[in-house]
Amino acid sequence: MPKLTRPVLAAASLVAVLSAAPAHAQDGAALYKTHCASCHDNGADRAPGLELMRAMPPQRILDALEFGSMVSMTHGRTALERRAMAEFASGRSFDEPFSIAPPPSARCEVGASTFSLGDSDPLWNGFGRNVANTRFQDAARAGISAAEVPRLRLRWAFGLPGDVQSWAAMTLAGGRLFTGSIGGNVYALDAQTGCVHWAFDAGAIVRTAPSVGRIGTDSPARYAVYFGDARGNAYAVDAATGQLIWKVPVETFPAARITGSPVLHRGRLYVPVSSSEEGVGSLPDYECCRFRGSVVALDAATGKAIWKSYTIPEEPRPYRKNAVGTQLWGPSGGAIWSSPVVDEARNALYVTTGNNYSDPPTATSDAFVAMDLDSGKILWAHQVTARDAYVSACRLEDKTNCPEAAGPDFDFAASPILVSLGGGRRGLVAGHKSGIVYAVDPDRQGARLWQTRIGEGGSMGGVQWGSAADAERVYVALSDVGRVMLTHTQFTDADRQRGGGMFALRLSDGARMWAAPPVPCDDRPRCSPAQSGAVSAIPGVAFSGSLDGHIRGYDTQTGRIVWAFDTVREYETVNGVTGRGGSLDGPGPVIGSGMLFVNSGYTVDGGMAGNVILAFAVE
Repeated sequence: MPKLTRPVLAAASLVAVLSAAPAHAQDGAALYKTHCASCHDNGADRAPGLELMRAMPPQRILDALEFGSMVSMTHGRTALERRAMAEFASGRSFDEPFSIAPPPSARCEVGASTFSLGDSDPLWNGFGRNVANTRFQDAARAGISAAEVPRLRLRWAFGLPGDVQSWAAMTLAGGRLFTGSIGGNVYALDAQTGCVHWAFDAGAIVRTAPSVGRIGTDSPARYAVYFGDARGNAYAVDAATGQLIWKVPVETFPAARITGSPVLHRGRLYVPVSSSEEGVGSLPDYECCRFRGSVVALDAATGKAIWKSYTIPEEPRPYRKNAVGTQLWGPSGGAIWSSPVVDEARNALYVTTGNNYSDPPTATSDAFVAMDLDSGKILWAHQVTARDAYVSACRLEDKTNCPEAAGPDFDFAASPILVSLGGGRRGLVAGHKSGIVYAVDPDRQGARLWQTRIGEGGSMGGVQWGSAADAERVYVALSDVGRVMLTHTQFTDADRQRGGGMFALRLSDGARMWAAPPVPCDDRPRCSPAQSGAVSAIPGVAFSGSLDGHIRGYDTQTGRIVWAFDTVREYETVNGVTGRGGSLDGPGPVIGSGMLFVNSGYTVDGGMAGNVILAFAVE
């Protein structure tokens, strides 16, 4: 295969190459043994075993080899060799169909073609539940009181076919639970029973929380489900039937992806864009880097782009060559990993940004950034960590493409939260991978209000996916996995005790109200107490998942654990798919209509595989 000399790893030409010859012309078993078995057959962390991969379709594995986390590992292999490895690892041919269609017994019997939303619908709409990203559900909509939380019991489990992770954020609306999957399938499930109203095949990873809303002004009202995929496409799908309404690419850069959930507001869909170039950029013959994070505003009815605003206004330019003579570009990076906030009072959109990928570092990486809702113009930016230019090469033996700045990789992965501080004051609050929680003033050009350290921080440490806030406090879970899962081939006793914990900080000044220590890990393989997933809350209880597979409810006044459930087990699922629970990370629970929904299974941080969505109700 030609060297990756440019970010344009031409997706179109790659597809043509893949289609040109059958994979069986290569010896997939021999290639796997030479290039893959040392990790995947020996229990190396973050490397699923062959038994797990046999549950995946070959396209899912090939995506990881060509565009995802395994790009640097398979560099130097031809396209046909990668295709052969994918077929061997999955145990099936690309020509063999892999259906996501649920069996007839799993389909809902009535109401499959109708959908509506009322003013009193107990929505958890999008990643943050609302456009302020509070991840807080009031008592009336939650349908679960703090006193009832200890009586939560499992009602149903849904198995994701062909998946080893359950990491997509969920939305609750109109009595349905909408969710994507690592296999690229989007489902509309009945919230009470788990039966399937419809399933849509997007063909690429979908991990964003769907946003649901009315599309157009026709009567009777029609509703759409909006989401993004790992190839930079945004979608609108009919909420009643699952039929595609429109699909548009918001970014054509090959490594682009949508991980932060799009936000729907007043007829516009605001789509944040991130990328995997931070990993691809580690290759010494790769011209790192030219991706820039952005927000794209789309007309929700048609998908037509209204504006696009980059987090780094300057276009990348060649600035030096690396030690092997490869041209390097910059500035780059500033990905938006999380969901934006909409501020109607200021007619503004707020995002948090990631690190730079290459030199020179910019003032808008690791920052709160405000954009005008109408035009996308950047109104202000508040940076919390300067000179954070980083790619994966910085932690590898071959550091050829590590920027001279060699930043700590302390980007924002957590969504900002817009809160009231009392007395007419407001704040934007977000946790950072440095282990510090920050609050800035959206009404004074992002001026710093307070900062509170809760952990050591690290590449996989600090605050990862987000927090929850009520009227008085923000509830923050701590990861602090650090780099142990990126460097150790096996967990040590120290790894099993590292990270985790829950914190309640006062919104007005960041003062620590309580801190709940992490729960020590047991002796199960790949276990960590780190709490990387987003927090969700109702009056009196904040919920946090852990890489050890537990979901726990914390008393918001004291931090005492009032409920816990170990998800690591096998499940009889409502759709007949073999179900297994694992680590909890990523999106966090969704709550409404007397139900609490949790994803179980996450391997990205070295956690335990799993493929289930679990629904709990009060006994």
